[in-house]
Amino acid sequence: MSAKDYYNTLGIGKQSSQPEIKKAYRKLARKHHPDVNPNDKTAETKFKEITEAYEVLSDKEKRSKYDKYGDKWQYADQFTNAGGANPFGGKQSYSYSSGGFESADIGSLFEEMLRGSSGGFRRQARPQKGNNMEYKVEVTLEEAFSSTQRLLNLQTEKPCPTCSGSGRVAEATCSTCRGGGVAPSTERLEVKVPAGVKSGSRVRIAGKGGHGLNGGIRGDIYLLVTVKPHHTFNRSNNDLSVNIPLPLTTAALGGEIAVPSIKGGKLALKIPSETPSDKSFLLKGQGMPLLGKKGRGDLVTRVSIVLPDKLTDKERELFEELRKLRPDKQ
Repeated sequence: MSAKDYYNTLGIGKQSSQPEIKKAYRKLARKHHPDVNPNDKTAETKFKEITEAYEVLSDKEKRSKYDKYGDKWQYADQFTNAGGANPFGGKQSYSYSSGGFESADIGSLFEEMLRGSSGGFRRQARPQKGNNMEYKVEVTLEEAFSSTQRLLNLQTEKPCPTCSGSGRVAEATCSTCRGGGVAPSTERLEVKVPAGVKSGSRVRIAGKGGHGLNGGIRGDIYLLVTVKPHHTFNRSNNDLSVNIPLPLTTAALGGEIAVPSIKGGKLALKIPSETPSDKSFLLKGQGMPLLGKKGRGDLVTRVSIVLPDKLTDKERELFEELRKLRPDKQ
């Protein structure tokens, strides 16, 4: 394995002063810090290398040993005792944990950098997506057919405008959010309930939920839909059904009846002669829209024969005549 060149790692010359070493390290640390580059293994490896180099070159005694022995500087005492030979061989080890490198000097430097006291670097916590929010929405069947809108009053929390969500201002606890990093927010939002929804539908409104922290995106809103019962139509998934009274004469002789439409107005339905009561007729494509798709369900029309009441003398005479013609029919 080739020897490590700490000067080259920091991009400085061998005659660089301590302030120059520190300045070079700050610049590279800001660029490659794991908190600035989450889940970036390349940046994490680079960060380890530059921090390892800084730990050695920022210490006068370690730097002196490094200049003489290279990246085996930690064995300097053993080299001296062994007459200049390297009795150990092998490479140095350097431990890293999520809390940082194990070095008091490095730790203090990070504290200074993360506070932003010199150089303007402030710890960038990982972005957090905002919370998802749910709102119950009740609509009529007509609104579910054609789509509708609702106005929501959102009660959320957003990053504090004073401290930008950090909880601190100029080394002190933020007085606006008292260190919490968030502030209450009220927002009015008009949302669309799409055509085809039914009771139990969850409609997603992307990016309009709780505010994210540390630059994170907003969460989503989910509308929990309930469709009110209808006085005329019954619904089964995307199909509708309706009961229509059928005059006795139309049932016997055939004819045409009017069927209500969910769109409004009437549909004409032809009735064949000798239609029995409770017979169903299918009107295709006259039901509810398919949520998120093209097309509509069907409309099932069930007819129920209605007997005439308050018969006139003439009507009674005609029914009597009919009974004489069909004595064996009930």
